[in-house]
Amino acid sequence: MINWKNIKEQLITFLQEEVKKTGLEKVTVGLSGGLDSAVVAVLCKEAFGDKLNCVLMPSQYSSQSSTDHAVELCEKFDIKYEIISIAPMVEAFIDNMDDDKLRIGNFSARMRMSVLYDVSSRERSIVVGTSNKSELLLGYGTIFGDIACAINPIGEMYKSDEFEFAKFLGVTDAIVNKAPSADLWEGQSDENELGYSYKQMDDVLKPMVDEGKSKDELIALGFEDKLIDMLDYRIKANAFKGKLPTIAKIKWS
Repeated sequence: MINWKNIKEQLITFLQEEVKKTGLEKVTVGLSGGLDSAVVAVLCKEAFGDKLNCVLMPSQYSSQSSTDHAVELCEKFDIKYEIISIAPMVEAFIDNMDDDKLRIGNFSARMRMSVLYDVSSRERSIVVGTSNKSELLLGYGTIFGDIACAINPIGEMYKSDEFEFAKFLGVTDAIVNKAPSADLWEGQSDENELGYSYKQMDDVLKPMVDEGKSKDELIALGFEDKLIDMLDYRIKANAFKGKLPTIAKIKWS
């Protein structure tokens, strides 16, 4: 049984200490209406009170329910928020993207991060990230988009565990109970795209990553060969997303 009270206290302390190091006092969170940003917003509200500002950034491809769910969360926890549509930004460039859903989705994520950092500059605040451990391991996020942030309180928390944490924090039922989605286009679903539920994937990722078990050991534990290979491939193929740009080493003599 996970001690969620202890986890919450650790994360609030982390947030407060890391922000204090910067000399700033405020934080900015992009609130999508999904589980990850809701958890981070609630943590930041407890850590910083009215010094938290949430930004909702719908596009022409976002579902109205996402905005509604984000607003509902803000009203429940008395969180200050603003809505800035990225639709004009996406529209200005969309003819160059050949109706490619992935390109449009990635572009939208980068527009959101541009807006978020501009708001954080206006507010003299720190951008707090909302990517969980499952997404970071699998590369299920946009580099220089939703992955970009100054600090991240949930980057060591697997998605399947996060549902219980969200319930503990009091995140609204509408957010906790809906299917995980980046909301990059109508009907988009994380688990449909990945082919497995987060629970199925996390059950393999925990022994694979945290315990360093080999493929043979994972198969002996009863995990599916195809799932193991998919996760291994995604981790290796997307590892670059979690690294700083590689800088060439020059020999000057």
